[in-house]
Amino acid sequence: MSYSFAARGKDKAEAKAAVAAELDKVVQAQPIHEKDRAAAQANADALVDLLPDDESRDISVSVWGSVSAVDEIVSTITAGATASLAERLPEVE
Repeated sequence: MSYSFAARGKDKAEAKAAVAAELDKVVQAQPIHEKDRAAAQANADALVDLLPDDESRDISVSVWGSVSAVDEIVSTITAGATASLAERLPEVE
């Protein structure tokens, strides 16, 4: 089972929280991803932490992963993430 999503925040804490919320949705829809959830979050958090603080830009994070299992025994896990500074989106009123 695989997933991919993008999350965004105005600062590092908000971006990490957005990733956590999206991972919660992934695990709810595909419970096998409980196995790699912590690793996916840690990976995304580590990349976000490497970015400089820039109050004028958002932090955009893309996360993807896959878990393969045979008879509920995990045989392959893949995870990846990208974090970047992005132009701040205008606030929606």
